[in-house]
Amino acid sequence: MDAEIPVNADALTYPFAAAPQPGSAREIAPGVLWLRMPLPMALDHINVWALAEADGWTVIDTGMHTGASEAAWQKALAQPLGGRPVRRVVCTHMHPDHVGMAGWLTHRFDCPLWMTRLEYVTCRMLVGDTQREAPPDAVRFYQACGWDAQALAHYQARFGSFGKRIFPLPSSFQRISDGDTVEIGGRPWRALIGRGHSPEHLCLYCPELALLISGDQVLPRISSNVSVFPTEPAADPLAEWLASLSELRQRIPDEVLVLPAHNEPFRGLHARLEKLTARHEQALARVLEALGEPQRVIDLFALLFRRPIAADALTLATGETLAHLNYLQRRGHITRELRDGVCWYQTRTVRT
Repeated sequence: MDAEIPVNADALTYPFAAAPQPGSAREIAPGVLWLRMPLPMALDHINVWALAEADGWTVIDTGMHTGASEAAWQKALAQPLGGRPVRRVVCTHMHPDHVGMAGWLTHRFDCPLWMTRLEYVTCRMLVGDTQREAPPDAVRFYQACGWDAQALAHYQARFGSFGKRIFPLPSSFQRISDGDTVEIGGRPWRALIGRGHSPEHLCLYCPELALLISGDQVLPRISSNVSVFPTEPAADPLAEWLASLSELRQRIPDEVLVLPAHNEPFRGLHARLEKLTARHEQALARVLEALGEPQRVIDLFALLFRRPIAADALTLATGETLAHLNYLQRRGHITRELRDGVCWYQTRTVRT
């Protein structure tokens, strides 16, 4: 999911004044419709895209599996999609707001699901945790970050909720890999893979229409969460994220219209990529400066976030803070010491 962190986007332009209401659509290019599905959270929407085929539609991203999403899809399928069938569902990545209704659509229309392999497999794995008890190593992971007993109890009570907003996925899928060309609506769309926000995030670029469907890999007004989770505590997702932003800048021209999963379509891709990169570089510098004295993960929240961290955002705030610490530790800038089950980080002392 995405951390709601406003980022200066003065260099961006937004060619569409109003977003479509749930169940309606807006054409943003020939054969490309912009739809919105409601989300039951502060970030209250996700953009989904319907691309016209000769005999129906390809749908890209789907919304969470909720009653409100189902009602919006029922309305959209009747009008503006005109009762024509969905022939293929493509999901940019495995987060519930993107994949939650994929199984509902593929089941209803007996059509295939297209995803990257790691996103599909990871989603199936996390759905398998539904209603499991929190494993002891996951509890120790958050204890090491400085969580108190109340926060740990809240985590344990909520563990296994990932799959509750996902309609059961089909048992097979069509794999999309980096560099593949997928024909949609008679036009070639090139697959580009990003990492950091999720394991193998799919973006789709159509040179003919000068469109980039960016999912959560590039958002105009908020910054996608880049986190470390208990399943891979030594991961370095921030390095993957920064490398992916650099690669997108090299592979996609600046003049494209970017179709993001949240907020509005925009122009100014390269400026946005530079701003996102600078934001993390500045955050790394602030963290490094603060580690002249030993700090826990939770001690660094004020350096990275512009608001108090509520209980329901603690996992994401912890994951993103730890992503910055793992990045610095991997590069030899800081050390980590475990004391009584809690990790303390400090700038590495240079001996002369």
